[in-house]
Amino acid sequence: MKPAPFSYFVPDTLNAALELSAQYGYEAKWLAGGQSLVPAMNFRLVQPAVLLDLNRVDDLAYVRGTEQGGLRIGAMTRQRCVEHDPLVAEACPLLAEVMPHIAHPQIRNRGTVGGSLVHADPASELPVVAVALDAMLTVRSSSDQRRVPAADFFQGLFTVDVEAHELLVEIEFPPWNVGMGYSFQEVARRHGDYALVGATALVTLSEDGVCERARLIFLNVGDIPMVARRAAGMLHGQRLTAQLIEEVANVAAEEEIDPVADIHATVAYQRHLARVLGRRCLHEAAARAGEALVGR
Repeated sequence: MKPAPFSYFVPDTLNAALELSAQYGYEAKWLAGGQSLVPAMNFRLVQPAVLLDLNRVDDLAYVRGTEQGGLRIGAMTRQRCVEHDPLVAEACPLLAEVMPHIAHPQIRNRGTVGGSLVHADPASELPVVAVALDAMLTVRSSSDQRRVPAADFFQGLFTVDVEAHELLVEIEFPPWNVGMGYSFQEVARRHGDYALVGATALVTLSEDGVCERARLIFLNVGDIPMVARRAAGMLHGQRLTAQLIEEVANVAAEEEIDPVADIHATVAYQRHLARVLGRRCLHEAAARAGEALVGR
């Protein structure tokens, strides 16, 4: 298959890219890693009149720490760079743990962090991590800039809070809580395939082992990352026993996700996977939080 005809521009600065975007608006598509866009164009599912290639805009590819101990990642940073950056492992352990789950090394060599977030595939790992960690996403146009919380960024299936003339330029993760336990797990038919279901959990314990904060979020069981707020709320102020975690996982799987059957999994199987993964993630996150307490 070949794409429909299009005009092609390769700006070498961010300002030049944004000026082109302002000029062409809805006619244009951004090309980052191209791991999702190019196949869609080849099948003519997407037919932009203009393609704006960002691969020469070096200002958008970086991993930097913040003064407060957080992490800033440029939208054009390759996923493989994030995977192997020691600063990411130190400043954002959950992100470092998730990166090897994304497709295959060949894909991560080209795929970008910003491209994955803007594509907003329900089966993608990075949107779930961004929501779990309360990341802040910076969106720019030729005349304005705004910051969007990750919880508000993902609006629906392949839909995000970015207008046609705008570009996601940076993702900022807040300082890591050294006492926070974390876990990410997913089930796929084969390693590197899109996950049938995935989950991530964050747990913070008090000095006496009581849960102070917990989050449980799922991927590919709804149009956007599915936050199990009520289920996680059941853990607050409690000691995390196996029985309580089992109850929480059941509530999350039965009441707080919205799976849709496909050729790979029925709704019942997706709920089963969510229950199992939610339970496993909470156990691992709680164990890591306990280890962090010992290390204080």
